[in-house]
Amino acid sequence: MEAVILAGGLGTRLREVIWDVPKPMAPVGGKPFLRYIIERLEMQGVRNVVLAVGYKHETISSYFGHRCGEIRITYSVEEEPLGTGGALKKAMDQISGEQVLLLNGDTMFQVDIRQLVQYHQERAADLTLSLKPMKQFDRYGTVIVNSDYRVYNFQEKRMCESGLINGGVYVARTDLWDPFELTGKFSFERFLENPGAQRLNMYGFPSEGYFIDIGIPEDYERAKSELVTAGENG
Repeated sequence: MEAVILAGGLGTRLREVIWDVPKPMAPVGGKPFLRYIIERLEMQGVRNVVLAVGYKHETISSYFGHRCGEIRITYSVEEEPLGTGGALKKAMDQISGEQVLLLNGDTMFQVDIRQLVQYHQERAADLTLSLKPMKQFDRYGTVIVNSDYRVYNFQEKRMCESGLINGGVYVARTDLWDPFELTGKFSFERFLENPGAQRLNMYGFPSEGYFIDIGIPEDYERAKSELVTAGENG
């Protein structure tokens, strides 16, 4: 299985605590947050990873080089900001198979990758989103699914008593973009919310796996105290 990881974020909300490295390289327990993601992929059988990089990409490539454990690493470098969608589309040119894992480099969601891929294949999905059930939250938008977990809508951030959020781990067909005229800079999240994306056969895969998003200082601090223990239990 191959994977693309978005690792080009500026991390503007973390600047007060991390200002000299890209957000996925924020140190957690003596190593970059991104390394936890890659090591977990290795544990689940992934052997090829494309890092979609931009801001201070030399920091990432000088740390990882072209291998991390059993995983071979290549790089898709943005010469100018392409947004999450543009970065993924560019990086997927380096994928040889018919399906690919897509991950955020600033989020850890401990989904069972084999189950996720099997779920995706059984539904002949174009795209499968991992979904994290949450309670009492206002930081994330929610994903609306039917009884079969087919995705049919997205709701903006608001206070929710309970709901399913996008966990930032996907399985996608590598020809996902073919029906759409997409070039240059665009947001993957906004693309999914666009009515035109409803042409896709899109499903949600719910999981109670450990979830952490280091996008704000409070959760970055929480990651530094939780992530190693979560990894040991995951």
